[in-house]
Amino acid sequence: MEIAIVLIVGIIAGFVNVVGGGGSLITLPVLILLGLPSAVANGTNRIALMVQSIVAIGYFKNKGYFYPKLSVILGIPALVGSILGAKFAISMSDALFNRVLAIVMLVVLVLIILRPEKWFLSEEKGEDLSKIRLIAASAVFFAVGFYGGFIQAGIGFIIISALALITGMSLVKINSLKVAVTLIYMSASMLVFIFSGKVDWVLGLALAAGNALGAYLGGIFTVSGGDKWIRIFLVVTVSLMSAKLLGIHKILF
Repeated sequence: MEIAIVLIVGIIAGFVNVVGGGGSLITLPVLILLGLPSAVANGTNRIALMVQSIVAIGYFKNKGYFYPKLSVILGIPALVGSILGAKFAISMSDALFNRVLAIVMLVVLVLIILRPEKWFLSEEKGEDLSKIRLIAASAVFFAVGFYGGFIQAGIGFIIISALALITGMSLVKINSLKVAVTLIYMSASMLVFIFSGKVDWVLGLALAAGNALGAYLGGIFTVSGGDKWIRIFLVVTVSLMSAKLLGIHKILF
């Protein structure tokens, strides 16, 4: 039953990731609500994210958008930060992690609704990859890596906003760098969870399979206004799961 639930949730998350973004806001709390300790749910969720990143890199590379040198420049500080973030997540109690996750989910939900990356993306601004800009980006990506190693949920919106603001890159280039850098730091944080015994491989692989199918379905989703309905779905679903993690439902009902 758990495998079936995780597979279905994976399909939904993969679909959401392609159409609107924020799939981990669903998968991570669902794994916790299924009874996995927070650290195990956190590590298990990363299996699907690793597979997703590898597939996405292949797609961007085939389209001619692949920047290995820049990915490494941003990926190294993110990798260091992710190791520290993963260790921090593992050391945290389940109760505290669940509260932090619930609050983060609500904050990221606001980012999904407001889409602040649009404020920084501008075709007229032009790309600036000067030395000082790259140093600033590297410093920011250490923090990005820490957050990614810690929780990961909604990291895509943070990366897009940061790169758009600091470098003025195009959205396509930013998305290509996003998946490449994510794979670099995710590999390191994943090892921390594996060596700590915090991964459920059966549920993780089921989640990855569901994600792959959901991503495919999302890719062919062409219904007008689909992105709008995905956002409404996220608002309702994430709000309910946040309330559950915070225990607010006990007060209300």
